[in-house]
Amino acid sequence: MSRPPGQPISPEGFQADVRAGLTKPGQKELYSKYLYDDLGTALFEAITLLPEYGLTRADLRLVSQHAGELAAAVRNVSVVAELGSGSGEKAHRILPHFAGRPHLTYCPIDLSGAALVRCQRDLDDIPSLTIVPIQDSYLGGLAAATQLRRPGTSLLVLFLGSSIGNFEPAVAEDFLQTLRRNLQPGDVCLLSTDLVKDLDRMLAAYNDTLGVTAAFNLNLLGRINRELGADFHQSRFRHEAWYNDTEQRIEMHLRSTADQTVSINGQWRVELKRGETIWTESSYKFHTGQVRSMSDRTGLDCEIQWVDQEWPFAQSVLRAR
Repeated sequence: MSRPPGQPISPEGFQADVRAGLTKPGQKELYSKYLYDDLGTALFEAITLLPEYGLTRADLRLVSQHAGELAAAVRNVSVVAELGSGSGEKAHRILPHFAGRPHLTYCPIDLSGAALVRCQRDLDDIPSLTIVPIQDSYLGGLAAATQLRRPGTSLLVLFLGSSIGNFEPAVAEDFLQTLRRNLQPGDVCLLSTDLVKDLDRMLAAYNDTLGVTAAFNLNLLGRINRELGADFHQSRFRHEAWYNDTEQRIEMHLRSTADQTVSINGQWRVELKRGETIWTESSYKFHTGQVRSMSDRTGLDCEIQWVDQEWPFAQSVLRAR
């Protein structure tokens, strides 16, 4: 899990995607971005505090330990753009190391307006920092942020939380290529990636004992009920997560515990057999060499990699060629 892949969401698009995903032949699926309504976002924030979920703490440790080195690597920066910023907790640990640089602008980019309000409030104590929140998709927001760059200065992009792990590998490379096209040579992207680790630790992160991740996953059905007039009974589904070793990813599913028929807005129906699953999210895991290779193929040089030893997790400083 991570912040949602950034794509604008419309009611019409939501309904079309739900219909396509639940009526397709074979494996039913729903896009993970729809997990993050207001309730889903709150549940995700709770997940990041769970003892089993080490990703966020590893990310925070790395930015705390290496923010000074990052600032030294991007000396002439005028804009820091964070994709999927959430509340801006990680940026709050990075930006003070850029204090004293004239005309520095921070652009938190997120689909959640509530998260952006909180982010602006929490970072307002950093002196000489202009905050320009952008409620948009990752790439739409980045394109807007680049317009704020001062002539002759550089741009720093923060893409943290291993959010790139929610993309299929080919889509991840396409995304980085598009990101690179928004950069000028010398600009930097700080990219976080969760690494392959002990199987039990990976599984526990998505199957916590308190059931918060289960509630997060099941809330997707609740959202479809609320926004599309469906009649899913969450009690007839069970959250499951497992590791697909061949694809190097955690998969989250909702398994139907009974034969059932679900109505969507009274307009169409979905038939689910007992034991059938709806695939809701993928979280790809990486080796450090894979990150370097992927970056190189997309026009980014991996200059530095920091790896957390407590929870194997990497941050890579990628410079645009």
